[in-house]
Amino acid sequence: MNLQRLRIEQLRQFRKPFVLDNLQPGLNLIHGPNESGKSTLVRAIRAAFFERYRSTAVDDLRPWGDSAAAPTIELDFEHDSRNWRLIKSFLQRKRCDLTVGTETYSEDDAEEKLAELLGYQYPKRGASKAEHWGIPGLLWVEQGTGQDVEQAIEHAGDHLKSALNAMVGEVASSGGDDLIDTVRRQRDILLTGTGKPRGDYLQLEKDKALCEQDIEALTERVQKYQEQVDRLGKLAQEHDQAEAERPWEEAQRQLEEARTRYQQVERLEQQQSQENATLAQLQENHRLLAQNQEHLEGLSRQLQGRKADLEKAEGDLRSAEAQTAAIAGRLAEAKTAYERAETQRKLAGLRQTRERLAQDVRRLEQQAQALRQNLGKARDYHQQLEQARQQVRDNRIEASAVNTLKTTASQLNEETIRSRTVATRLSWQLDDSASLTLNDEPLIGQGEQQLLDASTLVIPGVGTLGITPGGEELASTRRKLNALQDRFSEQLKTLGVASVEQAEARLSAFERAGQTLKHTEELFRSVAPAGIEALASELNEAENELEKTKAHLAETPETSPDAQVPTLENADAALAHAGAALDKAEADDRTHQARLSALKQARDSANAEWQRLADDAQRPERQQQLQQIATNLANLAKQQAELAARLENREREIREARPDFLRQDIERYQNAVNNLRQAQENRARELRDIRVRLEAWGAEGLEEQLSEKEAELDQCNRRYQELHRRAQALDLLLTLLTEKRQALTRRLQAPLQKHLNHYLSVLFPDASLEVDEQLRPGTFSRGSELGQITELSFGAREQMGLISRLAYADLLREAGRPTLVILDDTLVHSDSERLEDMKRILFDAAGRHQVLLFTCHPEKWRDLGVVPLDLEALKG
Repeated sequence: MNLQRLRIEQLRQFRKPFVLDNLQPGLNLIHGPNESGKSTLVRAIRAAFFERYRSTAVDDLRPWGDSAAAPTIELDFEHDSRNWRLIKSFLQRKRCDLTVGTETYSEDDAEEKLAELLGYQYPKRGASKAEHWGIPGLLWVEQGTGQDVEQAIEHAGDHLKSALNAMVGEVASSGGDDLIDTVRRQRDILLTGTGKPRGDYLQLEKDKALCEQDIEALTERVQKYQEQVDRLGKLAQEHDQAEAERPWEEAQRQLEEARTRYQQVERLEQQQSQENATLAQLQENHRLLAQNQEHLEGLSRQLQGRKADLEKAEGDLRSAEAQTAAIAGRLAEAKTAYERAETQRKLAGLRQTRERLAQDVRRLEQQAQALRQNLGKARDYHQQLEQARQQVRDNRIEASAVNTLKTTASQLNEETIRSRTVATRLSWQLDDSASLTLNDEPLIGQGEQQLLDASTLVIPGVGTLGITPGGEELASTRRKLNALQDRFSEQLKTLGVASVEQAEARLSAFERAGQTLKHTEELFRSVAPAGIEALASELNEAENELEKTKAHLAETPETSPDAQVPTLENADAALAHAGAALDKAEADDRTHQARLSALKQARDSANAEWQRLADDAQRPERQQQLQQIATNLANLAKQQAELAARLENREREIREARPDFLRQDIERYQNAVNNLRQAQENRARELRDIRVRLEAWGAEGLEEQLSEKEAELDQCNRRYQELHRRAQALDLLLTLLTEKRQALTRRLQAPLQKHLNHYLSVLFPDASLEVDEQLRPGTFSRGSELGQITELSFGAREQMGLISRLAYADLLREAGRPTLVILDDTLVHSDSERLEDMKRILFDAAGRHQVLLFTCHPEKWRDLGVVPLDLEALKG
């Protein structure tokens, strides 16, 4: 199939007819910048074939803003030595005509003829989509979709398989597929896709497992029945023997004897505890008497120590009193120095105050002068501001409204020019004495006029001619022109101007006034940020503060010029130093007075304590207390010795009785009694339970149930083995048939694999690309690398997608199908080395197919070996 000529009209940006002809049978390079119409031409070709002529979902073909347009596409191409001509119009004039040699087709017949030829289908309703495009959708690559080849192959799959079947002689007949489907359906009744049982086969497997579980449970219950019979005989013998011997009664007697011995030991322990408490009381009394004796005997030693403390306190007091005079002298000197420093500080502060007031007077005078100047400037600027605001008010106009007016004027001018090109042109050249009347206006001499509306031409002596311009486009142009004139007049009236130039001049004056206003406002804010009233108030405050400062300066006394007055800093430093010295002297005096007071108090306390001890040592009762204490100590010592002997004897008796062993014996005999009684009760209870259980199991007929279950399992096994053998046989048969079908599929894949390898060897010499059962490129291997095409980089996927499409084109050509390859800005992600290889591949493919390559980078395709077609030049 060779496309020879393409003509479009009223389609997107091509309002006027555009023709692309002189297309070569091989490679055609069509270039132009962005938005030059390349994608529009591709869309036109697609619409001519894919879209129904009566479709209402092709509004994207309509030129912008033109609701009356009828997009029209004409295609001339050659196939099978016959010339084909297709003319299709959409929207306003829906029409489809196809001429094949001397045959003609129209409307739906024409579209079905094209779909049958190229191998695609139409949607039942709405716009055509990728799933309808078939083989053209695989070979016609839209911009940015070159790498997405899987879906395009899937949509063209039926057409590709049809071509392959024709080539290999229908080796994949439908009969083989029916047999495989039959076997698969029968196998799927018994097995899942992973070979697991299902349906009756699965139910039998479950019934078999359930039956085996029941048999196992019954066998276990029969075994337990025999065990319980044996247990019953043994347990009855043990119960009768225990009833005869009654061992728990002997254990009870031993328990009572142990409890009696332990009660005797407890009484001894109570007596031991009471006498231990008595011994502790005697020891405490002995300690207190000994402590009192020690206190009375140590009174003489305390008296000597208190005498020494008294003498030391009196010596410390005399030493401190000797320092009083020196400390008082230093305090007086510090006070005198502080008073002198304080006087000098007052004089220095007075002098600095006068100097500060004088500086404030000078500063305030300068400030008042500056404020007076700013006030005068502010009043001038305020007057200029009012003038500028008046200019802004007089010339106010919106820039957006002016721009809208200019846009409307431009549109009106363009529409006027367009109307002149489509309007009926009336020109005349009359003799001097001749005249005509057009629409009640006289025409004389020579002239020309464009007619958009119906007009009346009166020829004196002849009659009246009616002139009616025709065509829907003229009516639409006239309506647009009238609408634009009305809109333009309304905008002029709204703005209050007579022309666009007057509006622009007024806008310019408004902008200059605004700039002047802004500049004057900045000047005004620079001298009066808060306004004239605030500036005048600030001047008044400055003048009042100046008068107050002058009065304060006059009231402040001056210091004598001859007086030696230090600077304020030196005076502050001297005052601080004198203050620190005075603080230290006062602190030393307070510390000394506090020390004197503490020493006097210590001396008085030592004297009182010494006097108390001396009086106490001379009392006669003291000697009597010492004698009584000695007698009591001797009596307590004798009582402690006797009590300790009794405690030792009783402690020995308790140890020999071993109370810990007695407690253990009581616990042991008690546990033995309880255990023996509980064991006999447990045997009796177990005997009753076993007898009841054996009676119940005997009534169930466990052995008969076991026999029935074993028979049921045997029957289930026979049915299970039957289905198991059938499932295995069907699975094996399906595997063999599938392998045979795959072998046939590989024969189908061989022609496509041959063409893929042809192109792949140019791009990747050591690589291979396998084709799956759906005729899609599958596993890609290169050296030690193995993976899917989708795992390659974007540029590599785009390249692999293109060579796959070219391989399918070769396959279709061998099957006698028409091929046309359209590439819209493809291979933009290829580096220079890969692009060079792809050029070789394209040039090679162009020897067998017509290739339309659209690009906005003609410099990359200069060495392609074909004459490029420049869209801009063709439009010019």
